Amino acid sequence: MFALTQNITRTARHLLLAVFGAGMLVAVPVHADHHGDMAKKDIVDTAVAAGSFTTLVAAVQAAGLVDTLKGEGPFTVFAPTDEAFAKIPAADLDALLADKDKLTAVLTYHVVPGKVMAADVVALTSADTVQGSALTIDASNGVMVDSATVVQTDIEASNGVIHVIDSVLMPGM
Repeated sequence: MFALTQNITRTARHLLLAVFGAGMLVAVPVHADHHGDMAKKDIVDTAVAAGSFTTLVAAVQAAGLVDTLKGEGPFTVFAPTDEAFAKIPAADLDALLADKDKLTAVLTYHVVPGKVMAADVVALTSADTVQGSALTIDASNGVMVDSATVVQTDIEASNGVIHVIDSVLMPGM
């Protein structure tokens, strides 16, 4: 089963790389109504509906975190787009997806307990993650979370909020 999931994920990633290579932006669908139908869906369903987080959703599934992120929460997720995952060399991404413990650590490093809206994020210098380490936040010139730029904020879900980032965050391992 894992091999099938890994092959599907690899195929999806290659398809995404081809799309990005053609110059298309898939982050555009994220601009959906933040206060309407999207807020009725949990974080996972909101990410799926956005259409630009397929690699993140596949990774959440591979790590066995779907039920957690569909849970009561609230959670704040700094969500890398498919384009952000495409920045990771294919061999490194394959290795990450094959190592459930490391994948879980990376994914939970993107999650902060509680619902932290953009107005709150800009007042912070750090935030403790579910993984156990703290993210560094710099709002002096836009908003940076570690080395990632926040490109969209406040996508509300029934159990939290998603802030879109342009890179995958890696905890100090």
